[in-house]
Amino acid sequence: MHRDLRRSLHALTARLGRAADGILQAEQNVSYRRFLTLYAVREMGGTTQRDLARWMGVTEPSVSRMTGVLVEAGFLEARADRAGGNRRHLQLTAAGEELIARCGALLEDRFAALVESAGVSYDDYGASTRRLLVALSGGETSSTKALEDDDPESLTSTRRRPKRAS
Repeated sequence: MHRDLRRSLHALTARLGRAADGILQAEQNVSYRRFLTLYAVREMGGTTQRDLARWMGVTEPSVSRMTGVLVEAGFLEARADRAGGNRRHLQLTAAGEELIARCGALLEDRFAALVESAGVSYDDYGASTRRLLVALSGGETSSTKALEDDDPESLTSTRRRPKRAS
């Protein structure tokens, strides 16, 4: 048996990201990158641009450009941080929350259909993915709040996927 899971997982996540971008561009007129930025702000419970850049693994200027677009579109609110300086505090607007819910549900439904069409158990795949995420974070799940609740749909609304009939 050839061991190449690392490369397969990298290829899978890259292809999923491109597919997600195509779906969101076509059906919601928003890029996957913008969706992920809004999602990160929600997961962080509101944040500064600096902390958002660190969380996303990108530069502060990159986050500044992205958040400017999202503020202009009405999905984010940015105001001077109470700590002062040149820091801006970011918070989702109601429109941003709604966009995350719509896009998250759309992507989750598409991913669930893909997983099921490949003959893979949605529940088993979700459980394995959560275990890997916990292992990668040294057992700490604070950066993925949904893991604490054992929620397989961290990018979606509160709906649960129906169990597959055996």
